[in-house]
Amino acid sequence: MSHPSPTPGHFCWYDLATSDAAGAKSFYGGLFGWTTTDDETPVGVYSHIRNGEIPLGGMYSLSDEMKQAGVPPHWMPYVTVEDAAASLERAAGLGGKVVMGPYPAGDAGILGVLTDPTGAAVALWQPKTPKGERVPNADHGAVCWNELMTGDTAAARQFYGEFFGWQANEMPMPTGMYTMFTLGEARIGGMMAITKEMGEVPPHWMSYVSVADCDATAAKAKELGGGVLVPPMDVPQVGRFCMIRDPQGAALSVIKLAAMPE
Repeated sequence: MSHPSPTPGHFCWYDLATSDAAGAKSFYGGLFGWTTTDDETPVGVYSHIRNGEIPLGGMYSLSDEMKQAGVPPHWMPYVTVEDAAASLERAAGLGGKVVMGPYPAGDAGILGVLTDPTGAAVALWQPKTPKGERVPNADHGAVCWNELMTGDTAAARQFYGEFFGWQANEMPMPTGMYTMFTLGEARIGGMMAITKEMGEVPPHWMSYVSVADCDATAAKAKELGGGVLVPPMDVPQVGRFCMIRDPQGAALSVIKLAAMPE
């Protein structure tokens, strides 16, 4: 793997675990224009994803063990840390659960995966070689936001505050109270409570991809064999978004931003 290296506590990378790498490449290439480059690793092929010339993330095939364990195709966001091993140990002490790691990813760095006390999974990345800051942007196909959906916002607020040093600021929204996570002056992501109306939705982190036209992207996703889980809708002063799934079942949100988060 080759990951960028923003400031610790910032999202930096996005992995897709899929049951059909060829199908996923075709879908996302057709939807966002993403390109991929394959890299042979000791555990299989890892495909680096680029949005234009900008590295965005990667994809890999679910292992037989993961499939047998019932792990579905999914996207996983990474947060940069200074020490992956120490961070995983600290997360466990704060009520989280270590899922994997610390695991060396070649000469690029060390990764780990954990679930927070509410059950949402997030990955950690300790880079070995700094590659500079990556700032989220509104270009078509760029990841511009990350949002936690959880059944216990109070527990999540405490965990991420102690773990990454994120500050939590609440603001009323038409759909309920919304929490904005910040680190210093930077907006890191958001958080919303899972309501009864949403049904049996497990806690999870959802990444948002910026698009030029939300409705056209939703239609294109269906044309390419995917689906629309949440139809396009407007969020006042934020933009127009929808949630899609790829043909393998991995979910991702897309948004036509009214303005980039400052």
